[in-house]
Amino acid sequence: MSFRVHVDPKVCQGHGNCALSAPDLFLIDDEGFAHVENDTVPDGDADRARLGAGGCPERAITTD
Repeated sequence: MSFRVHVDPKVCQGHGNCALSAPDLFLIDDEGFAHVENDTVPDGDADRARLGAGGCPERAITTD
């Protein structure tokens, strides 16, 4: 079963809470905004992806 995550760059304000929860899933660019290199989350990392998404005060991260 695959799990996907997406950061909306129009909504992200650069708080970085997601990267604190899962720094290998949520990357911070040179301007301080989050993104994901690969939107398919590896097996076993879905909980950390959800935790990172839940920590976003802007709700810029969606998971499915």
